[in-house]
Amino acid sequence: MAKHPLRKLSELEPGAHADFFAQLAEKTPRTTRDGKPFYTCKFRDPRRTVAVVVWADSPAFEDCKQHWQPGTFFKVRGRFEEHPKYGPQIEVEQIRPAVERDAADGFDEADFAERSRADTEHTFAELVALAGELADTPLRTLVQNILTAHADRLKGLPASTRYYPFPGGWVEHTRNVARHSVLLAERYAAQYPDLTPPLNRDLVLAGAILHDIGRVREFDPDATVPTLGIDGELFGHLLLGVELVRDAARDVPDLNPALLRLLEHLIYTHRKIPEWASPRQPRLPAIPEVLIVHHADDLDAKFEMYARCLMKDTADGPFTERDPQLGRPLYKGRTV
Repeated sequence: MAKHPLRKLSELEPGAHADFFAQLAEKTPRTTRDGKPFYTCKFRDPRRTVAVVVWADSPAFEDCKQHWQPGTFFKVRGRFEEHPKYGPQIEVEQIRPAVERDAADGFDEADFAERSRADTEHTFAELVALAGELADTPLRTLVQNILTAHADRLKGLPASTRYYPFPGGWVEHTRNVARHSVLLAERYAAQYPDLTPPLNRDLVLAGAILHDIGRVREFDPDATVPTLGIDGELFGHLLLGVELVRDAARDVPDLNPALLRLLEHLIYTHRKIPEWASPRQPRLPAIPEVLIVHHADDLDAKFEMYARCLMKDTADGPFTERDPQLGRPLYKGRTV
């Protein structure tokens, strides 16, 4: 690729033609209605994600098919456009993997790393402290054992590919969900003192801490960007989380089996509806504790996506670019 003025992907304006460095975040094979193959890809820098379509007649198609791997960095020449329906897109003219000599032009892989705003070690310690509040001793042992056994892996996990999508994201999101769930549980327990049996604060707290524990087995540990492993593709984090908790419970012989069953139910159904990645099952959540974790989980995930979109946006005007995860632009022209 010949020398050309370099710009940052996040700084491009609609219609801009430029060279830039970007990381391949996703690559998905698809076919047109008449059976022709193509790929939809997402390229990113720290402040923007754009879509790239690689058609079968593109010079880059075979290279994309055979060699492009999520996590790889590329030097790209193309035109940036803002599609009214599909959001930010790049029409690629030339593309190649980034090489060592690109460092002379300012390329540095470290510049592309998204990081948690919180100190992960401190946040994980807060999560362990929350687990220590569990009044039921065997349940507390179960949750603490799981956190201890998977501590190193959990500290490096994202919460998902859509929200908190950076190392440490799982810890930050789970700490938030646990805090908010306890607050809601205490409020509703006070509001409904005649509920029999009473709302179980321990079940809410343990479920909030473990609601996404299946991510440990869902994500590929060797991938450089968040990527589902084989078990993640086959089963998803809900079922994998239930299995992990069930396996760990065998080492806690005094754990109440009825409480364990309800904890498994909470983990398995907290997504509530199939469209939010819940298994297609004949029954939705059957206990009120699941509602608390469900809404605390969804609110924290959505708020992080809104906040990240608003804080990273560089577009002119009162609205952000169409966010590829939210599927819409957000209003940022407010004064109050």
